[in-house]
Amino acid sequence: MTLYDLAACPYCRMVRDRLEALGIAYDLIAVPPRHAERTEVFRVSGQTYVPVLVDEGIVLDDEDKIIQYLDTTYGRRNG
Repeated sequence: MTLYDLAACPYCRMVRDRLEALGIAYDLIAVPPRHAERTEVFRVSGQTYVPVLVDEGIVLDDEDKIIQYLDTTYGRRNG
């Protein structure tokens, strides 16, 4: 599982918190602050906004969708 993330992004923080609460291991890829420089996340998701989560070929690009997916797929253990 890979999370494309910007440290200062509160939406990314929500996803990181959920991943940690669920005890899910993930790779973190820090994206540049400037959208024009986010070539890797664009290649993966077709857009430059974060967070983006990639899980075995599934690509999600919205914190609410990501959190719902994590809860549904991996079960909400905390909260």
